Amino acid sequence: MATRSNSSSSILVIILLIFTFPIWFGVGAALFGVIAGLFGAIIGIIGAIFGVLIAAITLPFRLVFGWHDWDFGFDWSPITWIVLLIIAALLVRRSNK
Repeated sequence: MATRSNSSSSILVIILLIFTFPIWFGVGAALFGVIAGLFGAIIGIIGAIFGVLIAAITLPFRLVFGWHDWDFGFDWSPITWIVLLIIAALLVRRSNK
């Protein structure tokens, strides 16, 4: 009698596994997706930090040399205006003496 109970319980376990396999497969796939998403988020955060650092390094050069203009037309960069203002201030100062 003990072997019959053991075999019927193992058949019950096998049937239970067969019917619940899609659920376990879905749970495993969901966990894999969450883990892959977390790794993707970490890589995205690292990329964003790298982009912010590069932007902070290039900001003074963009402001001084006018790297913000991508058109092909003629453009006065901010350094040109700064140099012209310094020259004008020196000329005004020299003429006042």
